[in-house]
Amino acid sequence: MLAGLCLGYFMVLLDTTVVSVALPAIRSDLGGGLAGLQWVANAYTIVFAGLLLTMGALSDRLGAKRIYAAGLAAFVAASALSAAAPSLGALIALRALLGLGGAALLPASLALVANEYRDPARRTRALGIWAAVTGVALASGPVAGGVLVDAFGWRSIFLLNVPLGLASLAATVRLAAETPRQRSRGFDPAGQLAAIAAIAGLSYALMEGESYGWGSAPVLGALAIAIAAAAAFVVIEARSRSPLLPLSLFRHPTVSAGMLAGMAINVGFAGILFLLPLYFQQTLGWSAGSSGLALLPLTLPMAVGPILTGRLASRIGPRIPLTVGFVLVSAGTLVQAWIGADTPYAVPAAGLLLTGIGIPFIIPPLTAAVLSSAPKELTGAASGALNSSRQVGSALGVAIPGAIIAASGSFLSGLHLALLAAFFVLLAGGVLSYAYIGRRP
Repeated sequence: MLAGLCLGYFMVLLDTTVVSVALPAIRSDLGGGLAGLQWVANAYTIVFAGLLLTMGALSDRLGAKRIYAAGLAAFVAASALSAAAPSLGALIALRALLGLGGAALLPASLALVANEYRDPARRTRALGIWAAVTGVALASGPVAGGVLVDAFGWRSIFLLNVPLGLASLAATVRLAAETPRQRSRGFDPAGQLAAIAAIAGLSYALMEGESYGWGSAPVLGALAIAIAAAAAFVVIEARSRSPLLPLSLFRHPTVSAGMLAGMAINVGFAGILFLLPLYFQQTLGWSAGSSGLALLPLTLPMAVGPILTGRLASRIGPRIPLTVGFVLVSAGTLVQAWIGADTPYAVPAAGLLLTGIGIPFIIPPLTAAVLSSAPKELTGAASGALNSSRQVGSALGVAIPGAIIAASGSFLSGLHLALLAAFFVLLAGGVLSYAYIGRRP
């Protein structure tokens, strides 16, 4: 059962990275400019981020096994249809459906693991295995995607999900026990709509600003929707009896700073995953497979590092590991901000390695710090909020660099400016972590 759940979680995370090396091939086949590629990447992330909190509530109310099975079925169906997408618009719509399935899978799988392993020691080991899948998925995504694109074309990266998903579905339906249903758990549909509108409006404005013009009606309208929806979300959550995001969480400085730090690290990581494969393939002329292999200095440390950094943070606290991690990631991003057409691979490899070593110093300590600082009755909400803030960061990490490149004179100049912007965002995350993580309210 644990293997089946881990397989589903692996598939969800794999889909966030595997598409990065396939973007040039998708554009070559289906057309569309840089904004189209951004929508292919972000349609998944926007829906995934916007629905995580609601899917967690649905898992509590209807049973995690039901939500997991429904989400997995939707994910497999959308994957199969994505492989046959006839146009860029159809692929973007199907990526959004994939995000819906992924949002259902993540909180439900965690609830099923916790329900199956009641003994604290066994539960800790099981959750450790479940969490370790993160690094493996992130490490294998670009490599597997590159190999598949070179050998079978970009459509094969979506077909990969079908057998994995069916195997996970069979194991879960047969072996997993249903979780207790909390019928008292309410819904917050107004808050859900406001959250998605805010994320989608901001992403649309950033990704389409250069195409329509920053002063155009569609872009200004999208920004207005994003601002109004964000304000409405705060008002709705303050008045709701069953809020998606209880605002009382943010009374603790560690929780508030942790949300911003989580967003910052994903802005940098998603930006690098979006930009570097384009650099390797468009500027250097490398194949998709070579581009995936070139990202190994980034992804391999993330597969093994969390085990060590989690132990370190448990001994000395989260603040120092977090600060060290942000310094390493910031330095790695700054190194990559100067790469050009004639730059030896050793330079981006060094930057990717610094970033790959730094990220495990951030994610496990950050998660532990936020969950331990939240009130016990709100740990589930805090976990969902942290995951949502990180996914919002991923959406911005694709949208902002795309806007910068579109407004620049060339891809390389835009690449440099986008990575410099990511450097300052990451640096701000380090300052926030050092100043506020671990402080008492």
